Amino acid sequence: MSHQEKVINFATTIAKIARITNIANELYKEIHGIHPSNRRSQKQGFFKTCIKQLKEKNDKHFFKTTWMNISSFNLLLLLLKHRMERFSNRKAVEPETRLAVTLMFLEQGCNFHVISMAFKLGISTVRKVIYETCDAIWDELHAVYLSLPNSRELRGIANKFYVKTGMPNCLGAIDGKQIHITNPKDNGSMYYNYKKTFSMILMAACDANYVFTYVDVGALRCQSDGGILGRSAFGRKLLNGTLEVPCNTNLPGTSTSFPYYYVASSAFPLKTNLMRPFPGRHLTTDKDKFNLALSKARLHIENAFGILANRWRVLHTTIHACPKNVEKIVLATVVLHNFLMLQNDRNYFTLEVADHSVDNQEIHGRWREVKSLESFQPKTANRSSTSAFQLREKLKEFISSNTS
Repeated sequence: MSHQEKVINFATTIAKIARITNIANELYKEIHGIHPSNRRSQKQGFFKTCIKQLKEKNDKHFFKTTWMNISSFNLLLLLLKHRMERFSNRKAVEPETRLAVTLMFLEQGCNFHVISMAFKLGISTVRKVIYETCDAIWDELHAVYLSLPNSRELRGIANKFYVKTGMPNCLGAIDGKQIHITNPKDNGSMYYNYKKTFSMILMAACDANYVFTYVDVGALRCQSDGGILGRSAFGRKLLNGTLEVPCNTNLPGTSTSFPYYYVASSAFPLKTNLMRPFPGRHLTTDKDKFNLALSKARLHIENAFGILANRWRVLHTTIHACPKNVEKIVLATVVLHNFLMLQNDRNYFTLEVADHSVDNQEIHGRWREVKSLESFQPKTANRSSTSAFQLREKLKEFISSNTS
């Protein structure tokens, strides 16, 4: 790391400490009307003096600290409490505090030293609390909030995509983003990217409501067609055509039988159940219409990633942890996103956050105001079958004849 980069990282850390301090000061003033340094209760830490009282008095400021409303926090605590209770001769960190520590880390993206000072806990304790809580969030929530949809749910997703984008039989959009990490001590080359930095790949699929339906986190360098997509059970089944999906159905208003499929960018291979755009420029009108409809569907995964990273800003940082713990952190943010989306937490998501239309005019979502996650280009060999090309042609003809 160059001297300039070290200076920039140091300045960024100071700015984050200042931000946390300012938040704490504002919350003290809001609750007590006095500066926190003049109260002996400050020794109890940020949580004891602020968070608990905010839950009782001020939902607005509570949301600024945790990215969720009080009822969502209480439900989350109830679901996780039995996993976070600790018994020790020394006074254990309470489950409520453990959750608040983890949420602030994920939401602010600040390092362990900042959290340690804010909560008056040791750095090693903060680190352990965050990793254990992220583990608990994934273990306890993913079976409910991030399970693969069943056939009925998949058909519902496809109907929603058709209404919103004109793409029939679409089960979701797939893409991958880079999560920057520090150089791992072992097998660093597995995470080395073309920009000469280190990263892991967050691969995911989402539905038409920006809820993730599949997620995988792994190393950048992966063998097999489809890159990291092919290393998971979901990806392998998708690429070899054995993924369980609803039976083929007729395209709307026709007698043409057609399979269900996912959509992806041109970086992914064309398969019978994975549609990608036509390549090249100066395309014919029917191919342009197809690409436009596919792009509308694919933008749902861009929006899902945008909302995720806008809310959980740890994903914008270079995460200082080993790959195993980075995976815990990233998976926790994804399942928290789904939890809050499915809880309809209005503090977490409103239509203005995502791309939307007003009077037939496309409006960018507020997530675009923050730097987006960096995409990656999987090294794929487009071993597409004749049937895959034929299906894309059929779908192109349907879309072209049903759009003006």
